[in-house]
Amino acid sequence: MPRVNISLPESFVFSTEITIYIGHINYADHLDNSALLALVSEARVRYFKSLGYTELNIEGVGIVLADAAIQYKSEAHHGEVLIFEMAPHDFSKYGFDLAYRVSEKTSRREVARGKTGILFFDYAIKKPARIPVLFKQKIGEE
Repeated sequence: MPRVNISLPESFVFSTEITIYIGHINYADHLDNSALLALVSEARVRYFKSLGYTELNIEGVGIVLADAAIQYKSEAHHGEVLIFEMAPHDFSKYGFDLAYRVSEKTSRREVARGKTGILFFDYAIKKPARIPVLFKQKIGEE
């Protein structure tokens, strides 16, 4: 069976640290896959906040997640601090991929890598929206 293989951008524009709590651990005593996706979501919220936005208001429109892909690299355990590095790339007129790398802080061991497809969305009319020009300018894409 073919495996997901995710290529990462050369550099990341955002980084945040999140500690693994006991609620993130599964019966096999390591980070649960669903918890990792929740932690990626927290990191994504922090990324948009660092730019002065919420996920419901980016220059007047919100976002929805179009897809998500994760490639696991190693186990992570209770008490470890994970570094989430993120970078937007692969833009279209309605969105982009937000690529990320997750590493354990002390050893720098890569835990996972992935991407989430970000689609801009006008919740008032329930339709996709073009990427706001001011957002693209703020992140250096225009």
